[in-house]
Amino acid sequence: MTAGRRRMLQALAGLPAALLAGCTTGPDRTDTGSDLDRLQAALRAQPLVLLGEVHDHPAQHALRARALQRLLAEGARPALLMEQFDREQQPAIDRLLATPGADADALIAAAWPQGNAGWQWPLYRPFITLALQHRLRLVAANVSRADTRRVISGGLAAAGFDAAVPADIADAQAAAIVASHCGQVDEPLARKMMLAQVARDQFMARQLVAHADGGALLLAGNGHVRRDIGVPRWLPAAWQPRSLVIGLLEPGEAPAQAFDLVLRTAAVERPDPCAGMPAMRPAGR
Repeated sequence: MTAGRRRMLQALAGLPAALLAGCTTGPDRTDTGSDLDRLQAALRAQPLVLLGEVHDHPAQHALRARALQRLLAEGARPALLMEQFDREQQPAIDRLLATPGADADALIAAAWPQGNAGWQWPLYRPFITLALQHRLRLVAANVSRADTRRVISGGLAAAGFDAAVPADIADAQAAAIVASHCGQVDEPLARKMMLAQVARDQFMARQLVAHADGGALLLAGNGHVRRDIGVPRWLPAAWQPRSLVIGLLEPGEAPAQAFDLVLRTAAVERPDPCAGMPAMRPAGR
């Protein structure tokens, strides 16, 4: 048995049977009421919860928001970590959290005064509203664009991150970048871009541990929360069995064994992401 498999079993050992029934690799299905019950139970199962998403999937976001609302109604007050905010935006977030009467739109505008940065904010507004209503710590869990440029040009250590990336993580992350860019990214550039992905994962892991008192819930893409190559690989050993990784997956998105709990949803219809995508090459080539 691998160390990763042992960690997964340790994380699942204390969960009720009804929740374990949701850990399925069977046919893809849409969300049901039982999914909400399983997700609510999972959110309180470990001090650190990594809750995945497909960024533009409305049903997934609605399910997660309902589960979080239920959890907060029980009295839990976890720190809410969001991939959608960069670490430089934390002071603006803190100011808005301390401003009486501030709403989600005001907080988003304060954090992103230049625009929406590509995020579909109506899908994330319910989480920010819950954080404001229940006075949760709302934590910027992502590194900035400037950080990623520094990492890509100068390496992880140049931006204060761990440069010792295991080969399996580097290989898998580089391959995922090539696939997500429809093969228009070549291997050298994919290797550089992989470092930025690792920097994000390392920072998210640090933020989870830093806010673990009282519990911490990370909202991030499924690729970030994967136990085999994502944020959990960068958690200190003592915290790995005290974490739970939940994937909300579309058909064929990722292997179920990369998560402790999988809830499957039907795919959202989208335009072909590869249509018209230009080839990318490192600068100077």
